[in-house]
Amino acid sequence: MGTAQADRRRWIALTIVMVASFMDLVDVTIVNIAIPSIREDTGASFSAVQWVTGGYALAFAIGLITGGRLGDIHGRKRLFLIGIGGFTVASALCGLATGPEMLIATRLLQGGTAALMVPQVLSIIHATFPAEERGKVFGLFGAVVGLGAVSGPLIGALLTEWDLFGLAWRPIFLINLPVGIAGLLLGRRFIDESKADQALKLDLVGVALASLGLLMLIYPLTHGREAGWPLWGHLSMAGSLPVFALFVAYEKVKTRRDGSPLVELALFRVKSFAAGICVQLAFGVAIGIYFLVWTLYLQMGLGWSALKAGATGIPFSIAVSVAAGLSVQKLVPRFGRKVLQTGALVMAVGVLVYLWEADRYGTAITAWQMVLPLVVMGLGMGLIVAPITDAVLAEVPREHAGSASGLINTVQQVGNALGLGLVSVAFFGAMDDVVAPEAAGAAFSGAFVHAMWWVAGVLFAVFLLMFALPKRRKAVGPVAGSTAEEREPVLA
Repeated sequence: MGTAQADRRRWIALTIVMVASFMDLVDVTIVNIAIPSIREDTGASFSAVQWVTGGYALAFAIGLITGGRLGDIHGRKRLFLIGIGGFTVASALCGLATGPEMLIATRLLQGGTAALMVPQVLSIIHATFPAEERGKVFGLFGAVVGLGAVSGPLIGALLTEWDLFGLAWRPIFLINLPVGIAGLLLGRRFIDESKADQALKLDLVGVALASLGLLMLIYPLTHGREAGWPLWGHLSMAGSLPVFALFVAYEKVKTRRDGSPLVELALFRVKSFAAGICVQLAFGVAIGIYFLVWTLYLQMGLGWSALKAGATGIPFSIAVSVAAGLSVQKLVPRFGRKVLQTGALVMAVGVLVYLWEADRYGTAITAWQMVLPLVVMGLGMGLIVAPITDAVLAEVPREHAGSASGLINTVQQVGNALGLGLVSVAFFGAMDDVVAPEAAGAAFSGAFVHAMWWVAGVLFAVFLLMFALPKRRKAVGPVAGSTAEEREPVLA
C-alpha cells in the first residue's frame, strides 16, 4: 500500500471514530430537552424520565472499563464495529419505543453498546498515528468532544420543534441511523485492527457486584418518592453498602489471583487520586442534577418551547468552550490547581446568581436575565472539565494511567447517574405530589431554586476536595503493592 493511500486511510479512520464520539456525546445531552415531549407522547412518569436519562449514564458507566478490556483482548476495530452497530440498533429501537418501559430498556441498551464503542476510539487513534502526530490529532479530538457536548441540547431542540413527519421527539434517536450505518460500513473498510500486547483479563464478577450495588442504591432513590418511600427502598439502599464492601473484598482477591481487577485498588493509595475520584463523583452529581432540573424548569415551569429553551443555553455552551481552551493552554500551566478551584467557586457563584434571579422574578423571568448566571456558570465549568483528568492523574504512575483514566471516566458517569436519581429529592421533593396546572409555574420555579441550593452545596464540596489535588504535575514512581500489568491508556 502506497504512503499516500495509507495516509488517506488513517485520516478517514480518524473521521469515523470522531463522528462516533460526537454521536455518543450528543446522545447524552440531546434527550433532556425533549423530556416534555416524551412525557406528553408516552405518559411517562417523572421517575421514568429520570431513568430515560440516568439509565444511559449508568449502563455506560458500568460497561466502560470492560469495554476497553474487550477491545484490548479481541481487537479494537472489532469491538468498535460491534459497539457502533449495537448503538445504531438501540437508537432505532428508542425511536420506535411504544411506551416508557420500552424506552428505558432501549436507553439502557444504548448506554451498554456505547460502552463497547467509546473506549476503542482513543486506542484506535493511538494505534493509527505515530507519536509525533498524536498531539495534533488529540487536539482535533478534543474540539469534537467539546462540540458534541455543547451542541446536543440545541440539536435536540431543533429536531423536537420541527416535529419531522409528525414524529415529535423520536428523530432525536432516529438521526443516529444514517450516521451509525455509514460509520459501520466505512469502519469495516478503513479502520485497521489492533490489540494490546498484554491485555488485562475480564472481571465479570466485579462488574456484576458493582452493577448490583449501584442498582440497589439508585433504583429506590429514583422511584422512592412516587412509591411513598416504602420500607423496601430504604432496605435496598442500606443493603448496597455491604454489596460494595463485598465488591472491594473481591477486587483484592482478583488482584492477588491474576492482577486484573475491575478497579485497581492500589491506585487509592495515591491520596491525590483518591481525592480526585471524589471530585469527579461529586462534580458528576452536580451536573446530573442541574441539567435535568434546568430543562424541566424552563419547559414545564415557565412554559417555554424546546427551541427557546435550547437557544437559552447557547451562552452557557460558548462560555464552557472558551474557558476550557484558556484553562488548558494558558491558566493551568501557570497557576495549577488554583484554576480548578476557581472554576468550582465561579460556577457556584453562577448558581447562586441564578437561584436569586429565579426566586426574585419567578415565572416572569426572561431569557436575557438568564444570560449572566449561565455565562458565569459556563466559565466556571470550563475551567474544570478540560484540565480535571490530568490533575487527577498527576501523581499516578505512567504505567497505571490506563486503569486510572478508565476509572475516572466511569466514576464521573456514576456521579451523573446518581445526580439524576437525586432529582427525586432535590427537585421533586420540594413539590406537592399533585400540582394544579395553574400552579405549575410557581411550583417548578420553587423546586428549581431548591435544587440549585443542592448544586451550590455540591460545588462547594468539590472546591474543598480539590485541596487534595497536586498544586503542580510532577514525576512519580510506582504504586506500592500494585500487580497490574503495563498497558496503553484507554480513555473514555
